[in-house]
Amino acid sequence: MIYRGLYHFSVAYQKGLASDPVKYFAARENQDLGIVKRKRKPNIKLIGAPFPQQLGETPEFLFKVSHQTPLRTAMQA
Repeated sequence: MIYRGLYHFSVAYQKGLASDPVKYFAARENQDLGIVKRKRKPNIKLIGAPFPQQLGETPEFLFKVSHQTPLRTAMQA
């Protein structure tokens, strides 16, 4: 990516549009070159429960297994 970007910078330098490669690559109008990556969004922990405020603060509430009824297969029924 930097090799391709240097070509674009050299063309802009020859036209007198740019003098510093760092400023050229960081400019908003040159983001399509892909040299400077945009900031990632922070990871957000999603809660898949329909009413999470009623479930409490335990992080494993979606994966609680009831030990009262054992799992059965179709052959055991």
